[in-house]
Amino acid sequence: MNRLISSLAAIGVACTALPAVAQSPVAPVCDGSAGYSAAFDGRRTFLWRPDWLTTIKSRLSDDASLQPAWTALKARADAALTREPYTVVTKTMTPASGDKHDYMSMGPYWWPDRSKPHGLPYVRRDGQFNPEKDTKAFDVSSLEGMSQDVQALALAHYFTGDPRYAAKAGEMIRVWFLDPATKMNPNFNHGQAVPGRVSGRAEGVIDAHRLVRVVEAAGLLLPTDALTREENEALQDWFGELVQWMATSTIGRQERAAENNHGLYYDTLITHFALFAGMDDAAQAVAERAKTRRLAAQIDPDGSLPKELTRTRSLHYTTWTLTAAFDLADEARCVGVDLWNYRSEDGRSLHGAADFVAAYAGREQEWLWPELNKAETDGMYEVLQRAAWAWDDPSYAAKAALYAERNADISLNLRVPPYAQ
Repeated sequence: MNRLISSLAAIGVACTALPAVAQSPVAPVCDGSAGYSAAFDGRRTFLWRPDWLTTIKSRLSDDASLQPAWTALKARADAALTREPYTVVTKTMTPASGDKHDYMSMGPYWWPDRSKPHGLPYVRRDGQFNPEKDTKAFDVSSLEGMSQDVQALALAHYFTGDPRYAAKAGEMIRVWFLDPATKMNPNFNHGQAVPGRVSGRAEGVIDAHRLVRVVEAAGLLLPTDALTREENEALQDWFGELVQWMATSTIGRQERAAENNHGLYYDTLITHFALFAGMDDAAQAVAERAKTRRLAAQIDPDGSLPKELTRTRSLHYTTWTLTAAFDLADEARCVGVDLWNYRSEDGRSLHGAADFVAAYAGREQEWLWPELNKAETDGMYEVLQRAAWAWDDPSYAAKAALYAERNADISLNLRVPPYAQ
């Protein structure tokens, strides 16, 4: 792994020792690549806090508000028990590399040009999903299904103790990441391809956000025999190779240079994967740089995210970007970097961005910028729920409660409980 760490000089930030970030006296401590393992009986998570999951587990049998989410998650986990594992090698198309082990997806907003023979090259319609992207020709549906199943199985095992869930999660991880016959190569060279234009784009790196679920699930399963010690080490090495690819490949460097949600997601993902791979210095370097490179650069003094407000789904992309920023702030805390309370000289901050969104809580129909679907509220709900915990502020919790009923069945409710002082 030292070879991988040394290759990350391309990230461009010196790694220096930083003081620990102050946390609530009752909050568990995330300690670098060890994560929350010391406070979580060896479970090495970075975003799934042990106090939160323990609280939810204790309430699961008699808290009516948790039942819709638990019913949905258990149904997914039970269905996963009967499913064949997902793999990249069964897609019907072959990437330009000629290797079906390479992940391949299609840009979601690209459509056939009806004025051209065979519709090529495709043209972009921002915010309008082309259902072709979800066909068996590509891998994104399998990646989504695998990551959702692994998350559901790991949580179902944690809440019930049923070993079948852990075993099935281990099988799915093994097939997708470890088995030489079926595993995905650790790159996204052919992510978000556009027919007739390009075989892969920097934007495809963001498809890796689904792997966050796998990292947390694998950490939650660590005390079980879902994977052997050697398999867990091999999984860490796989993510270490992905970190190296993100840091050094042309596509990875292009995504790092993005100035909108893609750039912020890049930092979130490489930090998370580096922590899982035991590359604390790399995680710390990216997190420290994010103060000026992401928060100060992408958030205006009024709290808005101007790059996202130009989109046809501006509310969605604002909350989508803040969700990634919140993940990054949690990951940064593991390596002594405080993004939650960072504030630039001219007042740009994550706190200000949360306030900007919170101002529209309960009146999302009055959102002033383009938004194709103002009925979508799960992003608003998550931002408010997590903001309450981040800044010990019950006013965010009160606003999150406005969206609790219509989002009662989402898995967030089994990972982040309602805020309580």
